[in-house]
Amino acid sequence: MCGIVGYIGQQDTKEILLNGLQKLEYRGYDSAGISVLNNNGVHLFKVKGRIAALREEVDENVHATMGIGHTRWATHGAPSVENAHPHQSASGRFTLVHNGVIENYTALRDEYLKDVQLKSETDTEVIVQLVEKLSEQYNDVEKAFREAVRLLDGSYAIALMDEQDPDQIYVAKNKSPLLVGLGEDGFNVVSSDSLAMLQVTDRFVELMDKEAVMVRRDQVTIQDLDGHEIEREPFTAEIDASDIEKGTYPHFMLKEIDEQPTVIRKIVQEYRDEQDEIKLDSDIRQAMLDTDRVYIIAAGTSYHAGLVGKQMIEKLANVPVEVHVASEFSYNMPLLSEKPLFIFISQSGETADSRSVLVQIKEMGHPALTITNVPGSTLSREADYTLHLHAGPEIAVASTKAYTAQISVLAILAVDTAKAKGIDLDFDPLQELAIVSSAMETLCDQKEEIEKIVSEFLETTRNAFFIGRGIDYFVGQEGALKLKEISYIQAEGFAGGELKHGTIALIEEGTPVIAIATQENVNYSIRANVQEVVARGANACIISMEGLDEENDTFVVPKVHELLTPLASVVPMQLIAYYAALHRDCDVDKPRNLAKSVTVE
Repeated sequence: MCGIVGYIGQQDTKEILLNGLQKLEYRGYDSAGISVLNNNGVHLFKVKGRIAALREEVDENVHATMGIGHTRWATHGAPSVENAHPHQSASGRFTLVHNGVIENYTALRDEYLKDVQLKSETDTEVIVQLVEKLSEQYNDVEKAFREAVRLLDGSYAIALMDEQDPDQIYVAKNKSPLLVGLGEDGFNVVSSDSLAMLQVTDRFVELMDKEAVMVRRDQVTIQDLDGHEIEREPFTAEIDASDIEKGTYPHFMLKEIDEQPTVIRKIVQEYRDEQDEIKLDSDIRQAMLDTDRVYIIAAGTSYHAGLVGKQMIEKLANVPVEVHVASEFSYNMPLLSEKPLFIFISQSGETADSRSVLVQIKEMGHPALTITNVPGSTLSREADYTLHLHAGPEIAVASTKAYTAQISVLAILAVDTAKAKGIDLDFDPLQELAIVSSAMETLCDQKEEIEKIVSEFLETTRNAFFIGRGIDYFVGQEGALKLKEISYIQAEGFAGGELKHGTIALIEEGTPVIAIATQENVNYSIRANVQEVVARGANACIISMEGLDEENDTFVVPKVHELLTPLASVVPMQLIAYYAALHRDCDVDKPRNLAKSVTVE
């Protein structure tokens, strides 16, 4: 998730912008930049790399009291200085930063910018060039900005400076977060996250979708896209040392759901080398090449991630995989292959059942790889190899970002193994994961729609079913686990084809059935299963993927690579569980009887 900061006031803005960007580093990024405006014009500083490198690039002798900054995660165009933000219009008059994805940027470029030579590969540059074109047409920058925003399809958070107007920053958003912070001594700020600007203010105005905002030193004007002013009261970000990690979120779980796009980008960043190829320990690669069968050992959510990982490793790398519940494997070990490799998946790395298995297989002399969020944990220390999830601390008991991190790392492992075996793949996991992160960001911004699903399907129920086929079945199991964990609704996930073998007897008038349909080869089959339960009175909710969706589907997930659909389709599952718990006044982060790390058998 890219980050935006902006400042207009009385102080030298460089350090404020740099400190703000540093607070946004947790989001994941591959390039960064700031632009400041003073009497000598616009001064632009951009780097491929970290904020520390940007600090070295910034000229200390340039003083300015207005500026914007950005951390970028590459989607359109590779990480580079040219593609880094801020971007400028052809004349250099306008400078802009942008979060999100402009879906119709190609159409806008072809219609409005045929005579403009673009300097980057980004969708963002199209916005700033469009503003310049429209400002020439209307001779009114505010109108040009509103009209440019009106033309955009997709998600965006935008901050724009006009070299000819050093007294305001133009701001707009749609589906991407953006706040305006209010100062008391002749300054105001812009930020993707209040944490970035708590250094100067704790009073913020929340911006709504498709609004145009003019931020001046002593005034903030919010308008709709027709130019009508809107009044909105600010809120105070009440954050102290005891809850700084949670920020302004009401619950850690919601924060951790929203962090998932950032985690995916962080994983790509950590597992990508300078040639944009997968960077993986050669010993792990060799272990995957040497094995004749992989045994994935896990529990709970990690077990569900392992089921998805099995599909990836088998389909991409042609390596047989078995997935086992740790607590069962420890006491009922199956007949092993001649050259097994054990993969232990655990958020905490301290799961007692998994460690019990690890001790047994190490005594037998078998190699072990741990995939965990805590590198110094027991499973990490005692295994031969470790792959780190880079998800950051996960506080809520119900795991969210660790699950998607596990699947992402398993995808990278599968592709790396396939390439090492000389298998030709039409699948670039790093690029596809970048697309997934944008899709997740879109989903995280659709919370109101998902809360409506809870109101319609789960408000009064005591039980619910999740159905899917293939990889969707595994996501359904995870969705059911999340719902039962924190809302205490009895929920189960089933393979769609198994309904008629017993479960359909439980369907009665009003029974909620959530069906997941993201796989083309079984799309019609799962929809037939939906009809079976509807005929028996079920209240059916279909969550489909773009391209496979039909008119009456309840919710549509953005299109991603078919093997990576669990990373997208699980987000509405997580949010459904969250809002179901919230509506029932449950303790979202600390559900009864459960612990974050299960350290006893």
